[in-house]
Amino acid sequence: MASFSFGAGNARKLLSIPLYALGRVATLAIPRSRDRWVFGCAVGVADGALALWNVAADDLAGRATWLVADAAQAAQADRRGIPWVRKNSVRGFWCTARARVVVVTHGFGDVQRYAVTGAFVVQLWHGIPLKRIGLDSPVTLRSGILPASPWVRALLAWMYRGAARRISLVPAASHRVRGRLESAFALADAKVPVTGEPRVDVLSAGRAIERRRSALASFSDPSDAARRRVLYAPTWRDGEPDPAVPDDEEWQAIAEVLERHDAVLHIRSHPLGAGEYAPPAGLSGGRIRMLGTDLVADVTPLLPGFDALVTDYSSLVFDSALVPLPVVFLAPDIDRYAAERGFYGSYRDIAGDDVATSWAQAAAQLDAVFADPAEHERRLARARTLDARMHAHRDGGNAARVYRAILVALADERCACARKAIR
Repeated sequence: MASFSFGAGNARKLLSIPLYALGRVATLAIPRSRDRWVFGCAVGVADGALALWNVAADDLAGRATWLVADAAQAAQADRRGIPWVRKNSVRGFWCTARARVVVVTHGFGDVQRYAVTGAFVVQLWHGIPLKRIGLDSPVTLRSGILPASPWVRALLAWMYRGAARRISLVPAASHRVRGRLESAFALADAKVPVTGEPRVDVLSAGRAIERRRSALASFSDPSDAARRRVLYAPTWRDGEPDPAVPDDEEWQAIAEVLERHDAVLHIRSHPLGAGEYAPPAGLSGGRIRMLGTDLVADVTPLLPGFDALVTDYSSLVFDSALVPLPVVFLAPDIDRYAAERGFYGSYRDIAGDDVATSWAQAAAQLDAVFADPAEHERRLARARTLDARMHAHRDGGNAARVYRAILVALADERCACARKAIR
């Protein structure tokens, strides 16, 4: 079963209004420090928050804390030598309420959500959006409480806009992406600098061969190093089951392609999604494996270790363009998804005219990618074109640019406050 949907999440948000109100009163009474930072990330000590931490850690020594959700995330922080606090503890509330800067990648729930107001909030987000997000998406305002009520939808819209107003900075990968983020979060241009995303620095820093070697070293079985690796990454469908789960015949077609090309398929279901990816016993010969967030919190650093990507609407298609990887698009519910969720621009502009609608078609396309050098190059060329359109920076310096942008914005705020005080 899915672990989250907008309907259920928004119902909890409505029921938590008193806690938000109490948190607001507390943040008015608790003075924020001038130099304390807190970091958080929904999937653990990972993603853009970790990239920014690594750049800023020396400057922020003794002044920064990571807020964790559970013991597993605490262990991740310990392994990296990062000081941590449980986000939903009293101390987690205090750390968030006192912090001058709050860094998140998904939402305010990455830290202590009731203590964010008044901080300089850096929303790093977690990928270039292809599907509509935030205020641009109809599903954002779904609620499990009175789902047909326009009053409930209006209240949720007011709450989301209020949350967006607390955001101080969202880095964009390019000017094209900047427009999407400004619209989704209702932000002014000045809050969305084109710095590049910290989370993808790992895909452009150093030499390609070194990135490949490092990614391969991260896989659990080094004996697979000579095999081709395929990543399958379906996106989230707001709590609905994944329509692309293969049937027995499709599993057989997948296994035959993998066997023919000595390949391994790593399946990474969305952490909030639903879908039982379980091939018939004995079919795959160990060539079909799960790669969930329980095994790898952030798959981005592993992308150079793959030889192809299969996906539908995931932002990984933009990340993988930096490698680059040939992509097979598998979207069995394209018409419904476009109607219910919508895209930024045309899906065909990204995926082309050969979108697979079944695993039988996707397996045949993957077979061609590995068997036909011309087809492999055609898809690589499409990835390079996408990279040129969506990424303004490819130098491994995105996190450093974001850090400088934060420091400049903080300095500007202090100057503005000083001018007001003089008046």
